[in-house]
This record gives sequence, C-alpha cells and structure tokens, in this order.
Amino acid sequence: MQEDLELIKRLQNQDNKALSIIYDRYSGALYGVILRICKNEEQAQDLLQETFLKIWQKSNQYDPSKGKFFTWSYRIAKNLTLNALRNPRKLIQNEDLSVYKDEEVEESGSDLLELNGSLKKLEPHHQKALELVYFHGLTHHEAHEEMNVPLGTFKSYIRQALKKLREAYQKELMILWIIIEMMI
Repeated sequence: MQEDLELIKRLQNQDNKALSIIYDRYSGALYGVILRICKNEEQAQDLLQETFLKIWQKSNQYDPSKGKFFTWSYRIAKNLTLNALRNPRKLIQNEDLSVYKDEEVEESGSDLLELNGSLKKLEPHHQKALELVYFHGLTHHEAHEEMNVPLGTFKSYIRQALKKLREAYQKELMILWIIIEMMI
C-alpha cells in the first residue's frame, strides 16, 4: 500500500516512469472494463489511451483518503467510455472539410453570369481583391502581399467591393420588384 502511495506521488509529480508502471499494473483491467462497455476493440484501445492521458493530466485530483487509486482510475475509464458512446465523435477527421475545391466552377449558371457582370462593373483593384480571396482561396494576408498593398488597404478594397455589389443587387431587385408590380 505504501509503495502504491509513493508511486502515485511520483505520478502527481509528472514522473513518466511512474505512469509506465501504473499503466502496466492497471491497463489490462481497465481495458477489460472499457471493452465490455463499448464492445469494439479499436474504440476500446483509443479509449484506454484517453483514459491514461486523463489519469496523467488529472493525477493531482486523486485523494487517497477517498478511495483506492484503481477505483478512481476505473471511474475515469467508465465515464470516458459512456461519454464516447453517448457522443460518437470521430477521433480522426477522415473527410475533406475544406472550403475550396479544385474542381472548375461551372460557368453556365445564370447567377454566376449575373455575378460576373456585376464584378466587371467594379474597379480593377476591387475585382482583383475579390478574385484573389473568393475565387483563388487566398487569405487576406496572402492576397495583400500578392497585390503589393498594405493589409488595411486590401481589407478596405474587399469592404468597398462587397458594398458596391450589394448596392448593385439591391437596385436590380428593386427594378425587378417594380416590373412585377406593374404586371400585376
């Protein structure tokens, strides 16, 4: 018992060897608990790793006067496993979540043609700023360097361009609304 307390004190002082010894002592039993709950070997292995990571991080919260170290570790393993089953989040991202695709934009849509027409009405530096950010996927920082202008100036180009596009579309919508009203 005294040996366990010394080992736990070493763990609380972030001693890697103490963690290794504790892992050797308790991993089999904790793995069995996790596997019985989740019934998936791969997930159980991941959860065992998370359990020991949490034991490492939270070791200072263990109080020997409140119970055995194994019981404390068991609760961590059980709670992590139950939470994983309730909230099945993926541990590894395996799908593409990028905003930009490498595919060519299909230019036959009427919305794109209208947008393209509105973009052509903008001043060349506004066109270039929007093109770099929204069509080439550059960040503002990358794009301002590409255009060789200060970052604040570049951001004002974007704001001004978007404002002009918004105004152009509002005028077109107003005209369309008037025409519809006249037809009715």
